[in-house]
Amino acid sequence: MKTRVLVVDDSALVRSVMTEIINRTSDLEVVGTAGDPYIAREMIRNLNPDVLTLDVEMPRMDGLEFLDKLMRLRPMPVVMVSTLTERGAEVTMRALELGAVDFVAKPKLGLKDGLDEAAREIADKIRAAARARVTRRGGTSALAGGDRLPVEPRSGAMARTDTGSGGITKPPHVPMTRSSTEKLIAIGASTGGTEAIKDVLIKLPGDSPAVVITQHMPAGFTTSFAARLDGLCKIHVKEATDGERVLPGHAYIAPGGVHLRIDRSGANYIARLDDSEPVNRHKPSVDVLFHSVAVNVGPNAVGVMLTGMGKDGTVAMREMRDAGARNIAQDEASCVVFGMPREAIAAGAVEEILPLQDIARRVLELVRGSGATTHRI
Repeated sequence: MKTRVLVVDDSALVRSVMTEIINRTSDLEVVGTAGDPYIAREMIRNLNPDVLTLDVEMPRMDGLEFLDKLMRLRPMPVVMVSTLTERGAEVTMRALELGAVDFVAKPKLGLKDGLDEAAREIADKIRAAARARVTRRGGTSALAGGDRLPVEPRSGAMARTDTGSGGITKPPHVPMTRSSTEKLIAIGASTGGTEAIKDVLIKLPGDSPAVVITQHMPAGFTTSFAARLDGLCKIHVKEATDGERVLPGHAYIAPGGVHLRIDRSGANYIARLDDSEPVNRHKPSVDVLFHSVAVNVGPNAVGVMLTGMGKDGTVAMREMRDAGARNIAQDEASCVVFGMPREAIAAGAVEEILPLQDIARRVLELVRGSGATTHRI
């Protein structure tokens, strides 16, 4: 059975291109297109699509307002279609917080170069969204003028509590004495990962060991992602820069479109950015980061595989475990998409499987050398 998609975009040309991209894929089909959220509301009622692609900025009701109300009243998998701009990145990060499964860059019309890769990415993300666990947001807002969506939520919908907070006071950026026994936390994620990463990082104390992160994300979006996390967390969160020391109390995110590796300089960990070819079709790639951690950190690392589609990171996470690292995978029930954790578990790369809400606590136990293994594979 094909995945049924509703395309919502105020541009008739974009709707046409998205329809062509989706319909030429054998397992996907567009069941309708809408030029604004009011038309989309009626189509959701009448067509009951499996996945919605939603433009970020539209007239009459913007994409964020519509998404917020949709996720309260009729939770369903939504893939945001975003422009590659600073404004587009900020709005997209907010959309992911509101419950969108993922986002794709709006296809560049009239440019053949890169369109095939963009089409493949759009199709992949719609497939992932169709399998995603969708969460209901609290509240009783109506979709428009007091008119609710009279459609039952999908069976996969479940309650969610928003754990975000602000106003965090952090310690200053002070370099610390390093030793060869310095611990390091390495995190890999893809679909659904932005919120999962937030859930882990906001629970870490300001003196936490350094954290290095690869989240599949294009260039330009990780800046907004890091800034949002930095405002929520006790640790400092930033995009990694080439050659900088990796310090405790900091989290370093691989910039979109560039691989992040960890190197050693004496007793210090050093961030290295690598503009080489994609690995597993991803750049940044979790495999690239985890391989460098296996080689240069070894038993002083704790690896975490969070929600995501595919198997990027599986091979190198096994290398990490073979090098003595303690590895955790997010469990299926709390994942948006269980692909990457499932592959890592199947490869024997993981020591423990935990619900998302327990991962930060267990990571801290492992880096502090306390706590027995309770979910050993």
